[in-house]
Amino acid sequence: MKNSKAKAYKEAGVDINAGYQSVKQIKPLIELTKRKEVLGSIGGFGGLFNLDLKNLSNPVLVSGTDGVGTKLKLAFDLDKHDSIGIDCVAMCVNDIICSGAEPLFFLDYIACSNNNPDRITSIVKGIADGCIMAGCSLVGGETAEMPGFYQKDEYDIAGFAVGIVDKSKIIDGSKVSDGDIIIGLGSSGIHSNGFSLIRKILNDNHISLNEKPEVLKGLTVGESLLRPTKIYVKPILNLIKENLTPLAICHITGGGFYENIPRALPEGLEANINLNSFPKPAIYSWLEKTQNLTENDLYSTFNMGIGMILIVKPDKVDKTLQILKENNEQAFIIGKIQAGNNGVVLTK
Repeated sequence: MKNSKAKAYKEAGVDINAGYQSVKQIKPLIELTKRKEVLGSIGGFGGLFNLDLKNLSNPVLVSGTDGVGTKLKLAFDLDKHDSIGIDCVAMCVNDIICSGAEPLFFLDYIACSNNNPDRITSIVKGIADGCIMAGCSLVGGETAEMPGFYQKDEYDIAGFAVGIVDKSKIIDGSKVSDGDIIIGLGSSGIHSNGFSLIRKILNDNHISLNEKPEVLKGLTVGESLLRPTKIYVKPILNLIKENLTPLAICHITGGGFYENIPRALPEGLEANINLNSFPKPAIYSWLEKTQNLTENDLYSTFNMGIGMILIVKPDKVDKTLQILKENNEQAFIIGKIQAGNNGVVLTK
């Protein structure tokens, strides 16, 4: 193991030896994510990935990048860092699967006030877990120790994913038409959006993360809010393999239903969503009552229990639901596509 003699740098707040220790601890985690296309190991200046293109006539790379946002503040407050990496991976791979792209590899960037090897290992374990769920490899990353820039023991995390799809099989929503059916895939909870509003609600109402409201059925507020974002990659890839490729896929993230669903629709079409067609996680009922949030507030901020939306032809619905069930996905018929220019219409 390396041993730095950079005494002056350490006195400035950057412990290079702690960085070396972090790398040593995370190497076995990274190995668990390794696909056959990955060349070498971490430690070089770039991650190497040998593309296998023999089954693709016109390969297109699809990339996505994202972070976790102010959900991190809850991880700091609870000193719980082992799932936040799953959130980071999910926010990236759930976006690129919307184009039908299989995620190939992922890179992370962690910027921190001080390098705590055990905390970095915990974060990277979450990243590795997320990569395994998505079937992609963690091929590299960067940990930047930035004393004086972040508060002590705080950090930020961002990620970057690359996937691949044949050009003829790109999902772009262009084939969606009036009468198509909307299938919603259940979320695991809040996922990674709306936490600035959530933190305001907690502060305004003097609510502790350790409180256990009855509606949360034994969970603390913190446990419910920190549930990691669900990763939908493998069930959707299985649909594609079964020739059940959706006409459009929509990841419900920041902006909720109102902002995200119209992104998957051609001009002149709107989504009619039946709000009684799917269950809402208890955390949403609790937030609504605690802050007296309006329907518009809720559906333009949160996923409300639906993390991903698939649009399919009516004759594909039954088989699609069957495959999703076989993949242990909670799936609901939540609406249909109709002519109109309202983007999203919510009905009961």
